Amino acid sequence: MTNLYTKSGVNIKKGGEVVKRIKKDVASTHTPAVLQNIGGFGGLYALSEIIKKYKNPVLVQSIDGVGTKLSIAKMLKKYDTVGQDIVNHSCNDILAMGARPLTFLDYVANETLVSKEMQAIVSGMAKACREAGVALIGGETAEMPGVYMKGEHDIAGCITGIVEKDKIITGEKIKKGDIILGFPSSGLHTNGFSLARKLLLNKMTNKLSGEMIAKTLLKVHINYCKPIFSLLDNGIDIKGIAHITGGGFIENIPRILPKNLDAEIKKGSWPMLPIFPYMQKIGKVSEMEMYKVFNMSIGLVIVVKEEEREKIENILKNQNIFWIGKITKGKGKTKLI
Repeated sequence: MTNLYTKSGVNIKKGGEVVKRIKKDVASTHTPAVLQNIGGFGGLYALSEIIKKYKNPVLVQSIDGVGTKLSIAKMLKKYDTVGQDIVNHSCNDILAMGARPLTFLDYVANETLVSKEMQAIVSGMAKACREAGVALIGGETAEMPGVYMKGEHDIAGCITGIVEKDKIITGEKIKKGDIILGFPSSGLHTNGFSLARKLLLNKMTNKLSGEMIAKTLLKVHINYCKPIFSLLDNGIDIKGIAHITGGGFIENIPRILPKNLDAEIKKGSWPMLPIFPYMQKIGKVSEMEMYKVFNMSIGLVIVVKEEEREKIENILKNQNIFWIGKITKGKGKTKLI
């Protein structure tokens, strides 16, 4: 039966060997709260010590994928950075509610399991988890011929974090006159790759320019936990946080705005990475669509009181930050000025 299953395209033995190889990387992310390494039917994470630090702890969870960025990873045969991307992207998503990340579960599926690729993906995940203090407690490797085309992958991840109930950041305290701080991105992060690939496809067919563009597109998604928690730990009242993901400025910032307020974003108030005007020019893409699809060099924004500006600058003196806008009366939209 096993031989027939292998002939059908699924190699259980190979999958088991891969799990053995990645155990060391996974274990490098573990804290005393993790009760076992991968290989069981579920991940075990003890909460008893952690919740002692909270009066009314709330778990915050999110799940997402890397998307079309995988096609660029495949082009360069470089898979470790997308492993980092999925962890960092997920951390930022729950960070938007003020949650500190605790655990991460991964899901990696492909048509045929290739050991080196799988190891590279998990190695990248483990690196990002170590840097963020997140425990990689388990996951799933799926080999599914017929579902995925030859050489294709899919990567997703589920993150769990924790926050004090009365410190959940929702945006409801945002008021007219508050100011918007932007944290620079490293590039596209994990967003807009379907359009980017369409715009750049002809350029990528040339080997030299293709590799240069692909390396730019594969730059690792930044994790913003350290600067944000340094602000929160120093008493800064962050009223709203928006992770600039798919939907760009136009759709993400309104997710945290009260219905009677707008976010007024001043174009040119931060340095633009060359990849964005380049794509806009060669594709003749409208400015509005660029700001709707891409992060335009800003990966995360926060809304704070104007009087806290100097204190924030002192706390983040070694961090690149840009004051990119303000909150005005409106209808819960992003306005570009």
